[in-house]
Amino acid sequence: MSTEPKAPKIEFPHPDYPIKVIGDNEHDFKGMVVEIVQVHAPDLDIEQVTVQESGNGNYSSVRMRITATSKEQLENLHQDLKATGRVKMVL
Repeated sequence: MSTEPKAPKIEFPHPDYPIKVIGDNEHDFKGMVVEIVQVHAPDLDIEQVTVQESGNGNYSSVRMRITATSKEQLENLHQDLKATGRVKMVL
């Protein structure tokens, strides 16, 4: 019997699904992230996208909320973000 906690089951569509993308603190990081997310979630409200620098200024986190429509959508989004080579983590 496994004692590892299971990931919570997500019901789709899931409006207001939070995404946090972490990468090197570069001037165009937010734009690159937004461009990729819009391919998978065209209804992204750009006005609600926020960026926060890490304490030492080496990294940025881009936070947003999308309407998640399927597990495949989220997997493809994660894959495309990681494929840039600039994204360290997607939460």
